[in-house]
Amino acid sequence: MGIHETTEKRTALLADMQGILDAAETEKRDLSADEKARFDKLDGEMKSVDERRAREERMCEYDRRTEEAEHVAGERRDQPDLMGYSVAKAIMEGSEKRMTGLEAEWHQHLEEQRGKAQGVMVPTEILLGGETRALKTTTPGANPGGNMVATDLAAMTDRRRPALRVQQLGATVLRNLTGDLDLPRLANSGTAHWIKEHTDTIRSDAGFSKKSAKPKTVSAEYELSRRMMIQSQQALEPILTRDLSFLLAQALDAAAIKGGGTDEPVGLLSDPAITATPPSGNDLGEDTSLLMQALEIDDVFDEAAFLTNPKVAHESRTSRDTTGQPLPTGWMWHGRPFALSTQVTDTGTAGEYPIMYGAWSNMYLAFWSGVDILANPYHADVSSKGGLLLHAFLDADVVVRHPEAFAYMNRAL
Repeated sequence: MGIHETTEKRTALLADMQGILDAAETEKRDLSADEKARFDKLDGEMKSVDERRAREERMCEYDRRTEEAEHVAGERRDQPDLMGYSVAKAIMEGSEKRMTGLEAEWHQHLEEQRGKAQGVMVPTEILLGGETRALKTTTPGANPGGNMVATDLAAMTDRRRPALRVQQLGATVLRNLTGDLDLPRLANSGTAHWIKEHTDTIRSDAGFSKKSAKPKTVSAEYELSRRMMIQSQQALEPILTRDLSFLLAQALDAAAIKGGGTDEPVGLLSDPAITATPPSGNDLGEDTSLLMQALEIDDVFDEAAFLTNPKVAHESRTSRDTTGQPLPTGWMWHGRPFALSTQVTDTGTAGEYPIMYGAWSNMYLAFWSGVDILANPYHADVSSKGGLLLHAFLDADVVVRHPEAFAYMNRAL
């Protein structure tokens, strides 16, 4: 008898037992001697079925572990499906210590990799790369979430957000890591020599180095009102999957671009192995060509792309030749892809912005398990109001594995 059959058997026994109790309740009497005997017999069968089911579940787990293929850090073949996952349901049930369904399955799956979590573990695919949904921007009142009742749902539109570009440009993503990550790289090659016949070759050594990734924590916090939690789970879902995820993703994107601050990853612009290319002092097209040359000198001919601030792109769109005719925008970027983001901030000098060029697959975004969301109803700011504080934590790091695959220039507009 398999798990499916034992489940059906258990359901039938439970129905028979409930039928005996219901009959006595309807007639407002105690169980008769025959009914007690019948009930006790069914109860014994139920215990036997539960024991059998537990054994079958253990055997299925042993079989799964036996058949599981070997996997590298950050990848698993047996992870649950994401279809139908609800962040709001996970948080609400997690705060009440009664998680069920797909959300409970993912929480358990992530805890097996990371260890016991204080709150609810949410997969990074949901919060940092999942679907996006619309929200309505309304004027907040004194009661957080007061505008999120169901009557507002049909008209929701999202607020404006800066673009998140690094992963879009092709950065390599490593998920579900468990320990510190070392990425070996060939720093220096050996040399080849022409030799005479039947003579010894000349020995040379290859040089190796490594780039290391260690978890660094980025966090965000939300306050939810009691009424919002009661009335607005449907509205709460897009807030959690869109806005909370954006806060974490924005922080990670900014760190990948620059970073280098206290407790932050070291991003491209802060990596000491990547030095700024001096500008030509002439037009933008010549400067972008110099960045391309910087990679070509290091024999990097991978598919590469530019990333800069929209103000630099404005310069490319308004550039003129000596006769006053507009220059083609594509000429300024030499036919290479380019992306724009306000996450690329000025250098600290007014009107000066960096232009980055690189083979972005050589940048690694490393994630240690999922996003840990802790629901805290006991904080003094919310406990007397029946509200809830949501604390979201993500352990991640950014590593530029091959610095020679990137170049940047600070250009004054």
